Amino acid sequence: MESQGLTNEQVAQILGVSKRQVQRWEKRLREGGIAGLRHGNRGKPSGNRKEEEFRQRVVSRYRERYGDFGSTFASEQLAKEGLEVDHETLRRWLLEEGIWARKKRRKPYRSRRKRRACFGELVQFDGSPHDWFEGRRSACCLMVMVDDATGITYARFSEQETSAAAMQLLWGWVEQYGIPMSLYCDLKNGYKTLREPTLEEQLAGKEPKTAFERACDKLGVQIVSAYSPQAKGRVERRNGILQDRLVKELRLAGICTIEEANRYLWETFLPQFNERFAVEAEDSQDVHVRCTKETKLKEIFCFEANRVVQKDYTIYYERQVLQIKNDKGFLPRPKQKVLVRKYLDETISLFHENRELKYERVTPARRTKQRAG
Repeated sequence: MESQGLTNEQVAQILGVSKRQVQRWEKRLREGGIAGLRHGNRGKPSGNRKEEEFRQRVVSRYRERYGDFGSTFASEQLAKEGLEVDHETLRRWLLEEGIWARKKRRKPYRSRRKRRACFGELVQFDGSPHDWFEGRRSACCLMVMVDDATGITYARFSEQETSAAAMQLLWGWVEQYGIPMSLYCDLKNGYKTLREPTLEEQLAGKEPKTAFERACDKLGVQIVSAYSPQAKGRVERRNGILQDRLVKELRLAGICTIEEANRYLWETFLPQFNERFAVEAEDSQDVHVRCTKETKLKEIFCFEANRVVQKDYTIYYERQVLQIKNDKGFLPRPKQKVLVRKYLDETISLFHENRELKYERVTPARRTKQRAG
């Protein structure tokens, strides 16, 4: 190299290598020409390469059981069977075999909203109707809560997205983590009412509220309405992950009922899911409020309605006639109102002046048509 006008020291300084390395390259150039400068391992298989027999076992198992799984999720499931392979390696094998194709996606521009600082400061809340059991039973709804600060997820299967299902979900979260500061929900009638107040509500100076709103008020939870799915993107994205992973987990476990699915969710899936996907909050403070012994969640998560006492001390509620009993002389007078509470387990209680009334269901009297004389 010195014959070309540069010394080995100058070449080494330009290339950022040692002088001895330049001397080695010069020797290999004299002995083998340009080809001598190629790395000795070029074109040779890697020493860390998996055996061909192992590769075929993995690909065959993927075809057999995990054909619609992504490479990351499939690699996790294969590891449970003793076939440990990195998800990128599996993806490359599947591409080479023509089993999997790259998806071309044009990502829309979206500005990122900063997460809330504390666990429990804001929890996103949504229902995800889907064929969760892939035809093994009818489609149902997965009610989902995702903490904005940490991504911790809680979920519960229900037949439909109803007020009762929403209250059951929040009840489960409160028992496990405590009472959050606020919920971020869809602007739906099941969560927040959109109707105008009735004349009676106007005279009483009360705002119309759904049963879910009343339960949140009693707990001190603020409901924040989302006006579009994109506004609560964290829980929407979580629904997409669950519709991929959870559906396949239920398939592998052979689960086909809501009861079995909820048990699997709480005992197996969610603990592993949160360990994998949850993150640390910016602030380590947990702002959930723990329930005291005096907090009776059954009395909070219920449906309430006022009914007028008839002259025979009966009330009418949901096509039922309830006869109020004389409990030690304590009776509401006819035309007074009693509070009816219907709990999530379908049981009913009556209250007057904060005192529970005893009652029994009676058969409504049949009305007979009077014959013309």
